[in-house]
Amino acid sequence: MYRKLFNLGAEIFTIPAAFTMKTGRAHWEVLARSRAIENFSWVIGACQTGVYQNGRSTYGHSLIINPWGEVIASLTDGEGLIMAEIDLEMMRKIRRDIPVAAHQKFF
Repeated sequence: MYRKLFNLGAEIFTIPAAFTMKTGRAHWEVLARSRAIENFSWVIGACQTGVYQNGRSTYGHSLIINPWGEVIASLTDGEGLIMAEIDLEMMRKIRRDIPVAAHQKFF
C-alpha cells in the first residue's frame, strides 16, 4: 500500500494506530520508521494510548519521522500535541540522490 502511494506521488504518510502494549513496544516505532525509510517519505504516526473498559491497554508513542528514518518528534504517553517542521525539499533531494522509484522491479 505504501509503495503504491509512493508511486502515486505521496510525500507524507499518516498512520493511525492502536498497538497493544506488547506489540507496540516490539514493533510500532520500527515499522513506522521502516515506512519512512523505504519510501523516503515523511511519516506522522498517531498511536492511541490508554486502557479500555475490557482492560486492554494501548501503547501510544505518537511519532513524526523524517525520510531518513529519524524520529524528530514524539509523545510517549497520554494526550498531547507534537509538531515538527516538514522539509519537503530535503525529502525531494534524498529522492533525487537515491532514486528508489527508478530501481523498482516487480515480478
